[in-house]
Amino acid sequence: MALWTLIGLAKGKATTRWPRKGGNDGQEGLLGMPRYHPDRCTPGCADCAAICPTGAIQAGDGGLAVDYGRCVVCQLCVEACPTGAMAASADWAFGVRQRNDLRWAEPAPEATPSGRSERRGFRRSLHIRHVDAGSCNGCESELQALNNPFYNLHRLGIFFTPSPRFADLLLVTGPVTAAMAAPLRATYDAMPQPRWVMAAGTCAVSGGIAAGGYACGHGLDGVLPVDVYLPGCPPNPAAIIQALLMFLDRAPQQVRGGHIGQ
Repeated sequence: MALWTLIGLAKGKATTRWPRKGGNDGQEGLLGMPRYHPDRCTPGCADCAAICPTGAIQAGDGGLAVDYGRCVVCQLCVEACPTGAMAASADWAFGVRQRNDLRWAEPAPEATPSGRSERRGFRRSLHIRHVDAGSCNGCESELQALNNPFYNLHRLGIFFTPSPRFADLLLVTGPVTAAMAAPLRATYDAMPQPRWVMAAGTCAVSGGIAAGGYACGHGLDGVLPVDVYLPGCPPNPAAIIQALLMFLDRAPQQVRGGHIGQ
């Protein structure tokens, strides 16, 4: 008997029960998106906006405008803020259906219809075609972890396919560089109806750190119709799974108007 077979038998089942209640999501100790506390903000202070590398925080006459769709989770705003208005958190489940849900709003908006009927037949069997549209491969490293023994994405009925002709969802990473715009569109056009698109990672959501460069765009908006936005640099495997389950109406959307868990 092979050594690794013996080790596997000795250690038992490695796959987590998450997202079932009591399961381990594998994100213990993770630093997530900075949480914004406007009540702690000092009027006229713009230290966090000045240091943000992607413009996720903008200072204006009405105070700060926070856009989690541009956040690369660098924590520089947390370090620069003198009052704790931008505070470290473990918030990572930022998958949303509407781009505006990643922009801070006060008060948080109500839930919007999810279009459940259209996706009912895909809830237990979803096939994904992934396209790297110019990423740094950070998101790809997290995508690879989805099929490891711990997360085992297949147990949830979600699979990656090498052909767009068998895909239901196009998962895109990267800011959509000039060289990848045409291949990305060709992939989308080859998919059968109904078809959906997921922007995975801050680059795909808004362009990220390279937005507006000589060879980079500002993400998927304006290139393809986007059904799921998931910021992060990169989003962790649990965040990707949560966003996929949210898309399939098997998990709730946790962020609305920049507020998590409300």
